[in-house]
Amino acid sequence: MICFVSDLHLGLGSYEQRRAREQRFLRFLQLMQPRMSTLYIVGDLFDYWFEYKTVLPRDFFRTLGALEQLRLSGVRIEYLMGNHDFGHQDFFEHELGIPIHRGDVEFETDGKKFYLAHGDGKVYNDRGYLILRAILRNPINIKLFQWLHPDVGIGLASNTSSVSRSYTDARDYGGPDGLSDFARQKIAEGFDYVIMGHRHQPKQEGFDVDGHHGEYINLGDWLQHDSYAEFDGTHMKLCKVADVVDK
Repeated sequence: MICFVSDLHLGLGSYEQRRAREQRFLRFLQLMQPRMSTLYIVGDLFDYWFEYKTVLPRDFFRTLGALEQLRLSGVRIEYLMGNHDFGHQDFFEHELGIPIHRGDVEFETDGKKFYLAHGDGKVYNDRGYLILRAILRNPINIKLFQWLHPDVGIGLASNTSSVSRSYTDARDYGGPDGLSDFARQKIAEGFDYVIMGHRHQPKQEGFDVDGHHGEYINLGDWLQHDSYAEFDGTHMKLCKVADVVDK
């Protein structure tokens, strides 16, 4: 079974809220591990992430250990960078064996074609965010950022994350947000499943385009909706985390 999660935003909120959400994720991984072959993290696992050569954010050491144990158990893990975890360098790949994808991902399994994207930059009229993302992900800017003391740099990364979230939250999604239209376009290209996050609204929507049926799945979030998706080799299903950890 392939599992897809996004937008946990670990590190967001009070200490009690942060720990509760993290413990819920760790329990989820523990219970899903026996039947999970692959885990796709579709962006924003962390509310902020920035790494130095010898320093990492202390809030996340339990999650990092759990991901390593999951991978060592034989579960493949793939990580798509989101708009809040722009500070990835090589730690995940070199130390945990988890590849970081800085762009969208395409793959095929069990005769089905998948297109994965976090979703940032795909909403309509989002030029302001695209400019911000280009600045934050610029390699030169990241190198300059690393000259800061880690306590200062990680603090700034957290503040930058708050700015990004405030910008996203302030967007008016009353009309089409662009993600469904993007998914429809990819389904027209022959993809069976288009999976995104970012929007924080779980959704599973079918499209029939030129005789081809495909589905768009938005993974929602773990802040309010507590949702994820799984593919059993035949069907894709949007699920509730509570059905796993609260039984």
